[in-house]
Amino acid sequence: MFTKLPSATTAGQDQLIWKVLFDRQTALLHRRAAPAFSEGLARLGMRREAIPDIGELSATVFENTGWALAPVGRPFEPGAFFELLAERRFPVVTRIRPMHAFDFSPQPDLFHDLFGHVPMLLDKGLADFLHMLGQAYRAQPVGSPAREQLWALYFFTAEFGLVQHEEQPRLYGAGLLSSAGEIHHCVNENTPRLVFDLATVLRTPVSGTRYQNQYFVLPAWEQLTDCVAELAGLLAIA
Repeated sequence: MFTKLPSATTAGQDQLIWKVLFDRQTALLHRRAAPAFSEGLARLGMRREAIPDIGELSATVFENTGWALAPVGRPFEPGAFFELLAERRFPVVTRIRPMHAFDFSPQPDLFHDLFGHVPMLLDKGLADFLHMLGQAYRAQPVGSPAREQLWALYFFTAEFGLVQHEEQPRLYGAGLLSSAGEIHHCVNENTPRLVFDLATVLRTPVSGTRYQNQYFVLPAWEQLTDCVAELAGLLAIA
């Protein structure tokens, strides 16, 4: 199920892809990323010159929020993915996208997970939110509509969420943080960016194979954790 931690001698082609993606995304995210992402990226010391060591990142994340990183060879189905979240473990795909998929990768890859997700795991609010989603998903029976709703909530927050900061929507979802194409689509004035409403998010269809039809903006970062009680009521999880 899990793969061996990548060594420091990652193939030169992968290093080049990491470097190009790192440069492009950090430039695009200037004044567009949520403070939690920028702070997490700085605290982890990620650099353009080398793909980070997953074990070292995992140790840092664990010290801060009690989460560990789990290297995997490929993306998981939602059931296995949420099971890891319930155990405070986040899967990191060890393969990086090919050059032809620089702008948009339909599947999570090494860059998406390390650059997009891991800095956000240093934020206690988001880390606790993901843990709650994993536990809630585990509590629902297989085939329950609630599981699809929980997947939608994860998708439109941790993958494609924005938050209002200093009167501007800032990006915090990994699918945005790691994709130049998704960022350009999101900030286009014709793309709907709706105020986050839990009931609306839960019934919004999910698609990971194209740019999103709309995005949801949290009015404040605290609302991410505040919606947990509301979610419990809507799904009868409490």
